Amino acid sequence: MSGASNGMTDSVADSATSGARKGRLARFAAIVLALLLTLAAAGFFGLRYATGLLKTQVEAALGENSEIDAIEVGWSAIEVQGLRIRAPRGWPAQDTLQAARITIVPDLRGLVSDRSRVRIHSIAIEDAYLSVLRTRNGRLRLLPSLLEAKKEQQDGDKPIEVSIGKIELRGGRVEFFDASVKQPAHRLQLEQLHASVEQLQVPSLAGRTGLNIEGIIKGVQRDGKLAISGWLELAAKNSQLSTKLTSVDLVALQPYLIKAAETGVKRGTLDMHLQSSVKANHLHAPGKLTLTGLELSEKSGAFGTFMGLPRQAVVAGLKDRSNRITLQFTLEGKLDDPRFSLNESFAKSIGAATAGLLGISIEGLAKHLGNAPQTIGSAFKNLFGQ
Repeated sequence: MSGASNGMTDSVADSATSGARKGRLARFAAIVLALLLTLAAAGFFGLRYATGLLKTQVEAALGENSEIDAIEVGWSAIEVQGLRIRAPRGWPAQDTLQAARITIVPDLRGLVSDRSRVRIHSIAIEDAYLSVLRTRNGRLRLLPSLLEAKKEQQDGDKPIEVSIGKIELRGGRVEFFDASVKQPAHRLQLEQLHASVEQLQVPSLAGRTGLNIEGIIKGVQRDGKLAISGWLELAAKNSQLSTKLTSVDLVALQPYLIKAAETGVKRGTLDMHLQSSVKANHLHAPGKLTLTGLELSEKSGAFGTFMGLPRQAVVAGLKDRSNRITLQFTLEGKLDDPRFSLNESFAKSIGAATAGLLGISIEGLAKHLGNAPQTIGSAFKNLFGQ
């Protein structure tokens, strides 16, 4: 009886001990759960605070004309949503840059191995808009509040080098305003733009950077295609690019062909293939230009003739059986020469090619005409009303 009583007592004691142990474990689990919830909450609010701080810093870095809807920070990428940079006063568009989404994927392994620079694996930009201005003197400007205003600030400081593996633009849109051919600036629209830039070093721009661009050139009567591929050495100012234009509406390119207000292009398309290289600031760019179905507007008076013949008759004489005018030309010159103008170089090259098709020898005419260079130059310009 006594043994049974002792066994029962031991069983009760063991049960009490086990219950106490379970109670302690339950209280410990509750404490751990409460701590984890607290840390999770702190991490959540801390992440929100850090994200808000990052958003403020990015907007400050982009300038006072910029704004961002939101920044999402993930384990492997940073996503910027609703980026907008407003244009400065006097700019031909309302904004210089818009982007619905920018996804930045940092190279964490590269960052650990080399802390002297920031390494970014890729940057993907979706549904973007960019406005570009070419001034009256031929200077190309883009993102002035970002690229031009920062130069003076960087002179006194040593900026951090950023290495970007690839930048990809998906479904972009570009408005190109060219004030060098027309006032107010002539607008060209590029849509469905897909572009990639590989191996870019910022801000040193050292090394070779790959470039590939494809898009649609909007026209009045039809749309054409644009394709650019090749490489650039931005710091050394060297490049080798292949540029193709396919079935581009000549009406959209009218200011590049015709400068007189009395005439115009009624219809036609342009195809061009240009192989350009720049080395030591010297441009060499042989190309082939094909005009298909070109028709000029009617124009009366002295400007309606070319070397005594009606302009329409000359244009008809240049065409082959397929209603095409094909010209071989070469752009050549020193880019750092203030006297060099790409527009004038192109006009002279096309003029010389046109003379070759007509069987006209400028050198031979120069022997018989006292003011041959000016006369022939004016005649070629009058062919397209320039």
